[in-house]
Formats: sequence, structure tokens, C-alpha cells
Amino acid sequence: MILKSFILAIACCLCLLSGNAFSLPLNTATPSQEILETIDQFLSTLPGDYYTIQKIDKLKKIDNALFIDVREPSEYLTGHIPGAINIPLGSLTDNLTQIPQKRPVILYCSTGYRTGIGVTTLQLLGYSNVRGFPPSIRGWKNAGESLEMFPEKVAKIE
Repeated sequence: MILKSFILAIACCLCLLSGNAFSLPLNTATPSQEILETIDQFLSTLPGDYYTIQKIDKLKKIDNALFIDVREPSEYLTGHIPGAINIPLGSLTDNLTQIPQKRPVILYCSTGYRTGIGVTTLQLLGYSNVRGFPPSIRGWKNAGESLEMFPEKVAKIE
């Protein structure tokens, strides 16, 4: 029941974030009270740091983290966090073999939007070690951090 509630809540959030209207059965004008309570319970029990790291100093303190840039290859090639690999959001599930489950994994993009979708996707697939860096590449650059520009780390999209 908890997993079903979790998946339902995430699906609702993704629909809202993507700008798509939440699709309800034709005979229902609003979500049922049970759905609203389940979503409310899910959202109210999330800890503040559930899936994000907001500060660069905290990000740098994570030992052995794998950074995954979920932007498109053309964006990645313009500069990325040093050591990051590129797995575009649209090919994330095609590249699961590149994503460890026993090591910290940090996702980022340009503004945080794709990061949230990627973290949610991997969490739903059982990756409890994945977190996002929503300040993303903009936050990294604005903090004066250096960028790396090596094309060898772009994932092969299948």
C-alpha cells in the first residue's frame, strides 16, 4: 500500500510539474478524499533533505560520489562539474548499468527541473542512494566553481 501511494503521489507531482493536466476519470470532478489524503500524507512526511543537496560545500563533502549530468550531450560539452558523466534524462533508464546502487549518486542539470524528474525516476526504480543538486550547473558556475569540458564521458545513447 505504501509503494502504491508513493507511486501515485509521484505521478501526480510529475503531471503537475510537466504542465500536463492531471487526468481524472470522466465521472469524477475532483480527486477522491483518499487520493488527497494519501498525497498529503506523502508530501508532509518528506524530510527537508529527502532528495536534494542545496549547498556546494555539503556536496563536496560526500565521499566517492558519482555526478551524473542529465542534460543533453551538447549542453554537457559546454562545461560540466569535474568528474561528472553524461546520461541525458531521456536515456536514463537505458543506462542503468552505469548507475551504481552502493555509491552516492548526485544528479544535476541546468536549473533543477530535469534533476527532480531523474531523482524521482531512479527512486521509483529502487535507487535509495540518489540525490539531486537543484542549484545545478548554474549554481555551480555562480559560485565560481570550475568546469570540465571532456567529451569522452558522454553516455552512448541506445
